[in-house]
Amino acid sequence: MMRTDLDHLPAAKQRELERVVQIVFEEFEDAFALARHEWKKAGRILKIVLYGSYARGGWIDEPHTAKGYKSDYDLLIVVSDKRLTDRVKYWAKVDERLMREYGIAGSLKTPVNFIVHTLQEVNDGLAHGRYFFMDVAKDGIALYQSDDTPFHQPKPKTPAQALAMAKEYYDEWFPASMRKFEFARFGIEKGHLKETAFELHQTTESLYHCALLVCTFYTPHVHNLGFLRTQAERLDAKLTWVWPMDTHKHRAMFEKLKDAYVKARYSKHYRISAEELAWLGERVEELGQVVHEICSDRIAELEARLAD
Repeated sequence: MMRTDLDHLPAAKQRELERVVQIVFEEFEDAFALARHEWKKAGRILKIVLYGSYARGGWIDEPHTAKGYKSDYDLLIVVSDKRLTDRVKYWAKVDERLMREYGIAGSLKTPVNFIVHTLQEVNDGLAHGRYFFMDVAKDGIALYQSDDTPFHQPKPKTPAQALAMAKEYYDEWFPASMRKFEFARFGIEKGHLKETAFELHQTTESLYHCALLVCTFYTPHVHNLGFLRTQAERLDAKLTWVWPMDTHKHRAMFEKLKDAYVKARYSKHYRISAEELAWLGERVEELGQVVHEICSDRIAELEARLAD
């Protein structure tokens, strides 16, 4: 059975997680208060599971240090209907509220990330030996359960299967990432500022997906670079050094890249200079080198495991 205790966390963190669960339910219920479709009326949250550093222990909360690093709460929200996993339609308000409570109101002292899946999707992930879901099932802590239905027993991949899958993901995603970067380099040379900002966003997103898929056989279906970055940086400490965050300017540059997914395409107010693009291009190139190294190391580790 999944753990339900939070005794390893300070009392303030336990209270904060209670507040996070409350916010998730408030916004979820508001979204469906006037639902007319029967499936929406019947839609339910089945489980909310804390995973990652706050579940395992080893979180970091150092807001007053030079880097100001702070681990996020990571939540898996399990819902009753596949249609409820649509993040844009049904979870944008939850996202906005959690960000507002953390970044503006200050009622939450810890940022929150969440992913949404059905019980079948989680169990399928376990049946296919996807490391991410296996780790959630092993280390996760249930903050809420509508009943105590357990996840299925995981079926780990054989060494040969794991190696084949890692190689397949790498062969698909890394070359695709580099092709996107070629478009970005061309745009930098030609001075196509906004279009290139979008291409750099796409390269970064693709590289994070690549690293997560090769190492965990799972990546969340999101375009939010901040979220993808926090998920990927857990794979290897080298990823944390790609983006300098020690000055306001550096932090603002990453935000500008993150915003490019929507604003560089649709907002006439989005501005980025050639100098900023060049700096971002250097950072994305560095990210590509680090992702290549991490994925190569992972594949070599799986090859060694097979040889044993």
